[in-house]
Amino acid sequence: MVGKEKKCIGIIFGGDSNEHYVSICSAKTVFKALISNENKKKFLVKAFYINKKGVWFDHNQSLSILKENNINDTSAKYQMFPKEEINFLNKIEFQNVDIWFPLLHGLNGEDGAIHGLLKFTQKPLVGGGILGSALGMDKILMKKILSHLEIPQVNYLAIQNQDLSDDNVKNNLSIEIIEKLNLPVFVKPANSGSSLGISKANNKSEIFKALKKAWEIDSRIIIEEGLDIRELECGIIGNLKLSASEIGEVSYSTDWYDYDSKYSMENQIIIPAEIDYQISKQIKDIAIRSCRALNIYGFARVDFFLENISKKIFLNEINTIPGFTSTSMFPMLWNASGLNIDQLVAKLVDISLDL
Repeated sequence: MVGKEKKCIGIIFGGDSNEHYVSICSAKTVFKALISNENKKKFLVKAFYINKKGVWFDHNQSLSILKENNINDTSAKYQMFPKEEINFLNKIEFQNVDIWFPLLHGLNGEDGAIHGLLKFTQKPLVGGGILGSALGMDKILMKKILSHLEIPQVNYLAIQNQDLSDDNVKNNLSIEIIEKLNLPVFVKPANSGSSLGISKANNKSEIFKALKKAWEIDSRIIIEEGLDIRELECGIIGNLKLSASEIGEVSYSTDWYDYDSKYSMENQIIIPAEIDYQISKQIKDIAIRSCRALNIYGFARVDFFLENISKKIFLNEINTIPGFTSTSMFPMLWNASGLNIDQLVAKLVDISLDL
């Protein structure tokens, strides 16, 4: 920790996003870590909750959500429009915050929007900057850049500037997808997280429905070939020097790693993953190289596919604000790498001060 005085950490969570409740769970974990016996000697905490309609709440109201056991019941009473116009800048109280810790997953958070806003406070923040966050969140731009750098990815098609409310457009795109990619395919919103809006499609009819589902979340869509794979993940922290965690594997009983299985207690987490040393080294190298290419720093989780037949590695995606819930892989990876959750959160704060 730089300096001897306690640093005030401003946690921002919730948000107008389909990952609203995941964000609350992440914030609760980080808050608990910041007030641990060791960390409370170094940190003070201010909390700022944003409801689903984008309304900011003050520290006391936000703190009550972090301390409540039942997230749904507590936050439900805050899901209202303000009775009168509220200038959210009055709720931030940024003069008292030394370091920001944004935990807004998905829209307006992971896409770099919150980073841009907080930049005007002239205070450091935990995590990456505007550019890296935006590129990491947008699957189409990320894939185009990484393709140029010859980083291995599964075959894909990108859909942009198409009116998917038109059934004829969806029908023509379904035909194109079948002609250019091997089935099954995964249809994904370009900007979403936690597998929300994603569908696995085995035929034209399912592709048609999957396009509609994805388009409800984002007008830009990515379609990827589905392979017989294992899901591997790697954590990254640092600035000028990026460090990679142990490699972890998620074994799930569902057909694919969807939203329900991501937050299921029935998943089997294997850390370190039972893979060859050379594959582990390759994953860490690609993770660091990809983050550098996209200007992603601070912390991130990089997800990979390991094809069972060929043993080839494919980069899946990069999460610039990965989850900190009790079932989230990012803190588990670093715990296996020698940093428990209290140490990890303190380390991330230190990294933000080294920029």
